[in-house]
Amino acid sequence: MYWCRLYAAIVLFPALVSSAPVPRAYLGLNTTLLRLVRDNAVNISTHSWENGTLAEALTEAEWPRLTPYMPVSIFPPARLPWWENAFDVLSIAETTIDQKANGTLPLANGEGSVGDPASLGQAVLLYNWTRADLNDTRFSTAAGDQLGYLLNNAPRAPSGAISHRVSDVELWADFVYMAPPFIAYFGALQNDSGGLAILQIAYDQIRLYRDALFDADASLWRHIALSSSNDTGHWATGNAWAAAGMMRVWAIINHSSFSSQMQPQKNNLTQWIDEILTGVWKYQQSNGTLLNYVDQPDSFADSSSTALLAATTFRYSLLTYDGKHDTAALQALSLVWQSIDKNGWLLNTVDPEAWTQPTQNGTHSPEGQSFVLLLAAAWAAF
Repeated sequence: MYWCRLYAAIVLFPALVSSAPVPRAYLGLNTTLLRLVRDNAVNISTHSWENGTLAEALTEAEWPRLTPYMPVSIFPPARLPWWENAFDVLSIAETTIDQKANGTLPLANGEGSVGDPASLGQAVLLYNWTRADLNDTRFSTAAGDQLGYLLNNAPRAPSGAISHRVSDVELWADFVYMAPPFIAYFGALQNDSGGLAILQIAYDQIRLYRDALFDADASLWRHIALSSSNDTGHWATGNAWAAAGMMRVWAIINHSSFSSQMQPQKNNLTQWIDEILTGVWKYQQSNGTLLNYVDQPDSFADSSSTALLAATTFRYSLLTYDGKHDTAALQALSLVWQSIDKNGWLLNTVDPEAWTQPTQNGTHSPEGQSFVLLLAAAWAAF
């Protein structure tokens, strides 16, 4: 199916195919409009988690062979070919290192977050692996410092779960997308007994977060636990972060040299992703959207979380051969596509910094823009 869409793109959009970068994930959709989505995402992403999510979205949309969902991602080529140079992803990594304050361990200013800076780690690891100057150790050192901070310096819950916040121990569903995929990618690239141990840590952190946040009665994750201001509601974006993060870790383990050894962990991750997908899609509205708090009828519609959960569903279906959620994801894809205006802005999104409120008129969600790219990429691969 992918190559059929590629052929169609070449025939229908020859001028676009000749320009760079060619966003391969846009196949079958309006390429021009999705370019605007991409450019808007680049232009408004400023916080560490926004740029980390953007780096992953650009990788999936434009350089799909380098994503965790493809075997070549572990290990990537030592030198990227000109047609797959991932220049925009590597630019994010380079900017991250250039702006990193001397003497600090996290990759970026997390603005009070432990987990968010780690979302930049996969791009930094890719840069380090493919760098031209083998004497340049800035990227490997920075990635090692980020890992060391998570494992040795960050506050932890009594269970051993790494806190998502610096000032006090708080477990947020968001963390599962930010930190465990970086930890897992680090371990997979290390590719020795120490690497296996690091992969196990990535899995264990997900397990500990699930223990704290999963609501078995609803088959959904709560948003925040252990905080003085717990959010026990089933926030759609929190469930999306958790499911998407687990999907990335599953893919990294699956393409690592430890895949067979970690089959039980992969089986659990598959079950835990399915739990969330089962929980969210049963509350899908008739037009395809999910509500900001999934099971609260008076909550507003949120196209942002709908996009990331649909993307995760397509990835889940493709990698596990379990297509029971496909119909819901296809309906969500249609809804998200209809929610993009002519200027490439995703409308009807939650405010990512005030998650009980929709974005105000004239403002947009940086992560929502990236989620559209992740959805387009997953749809192209599907």
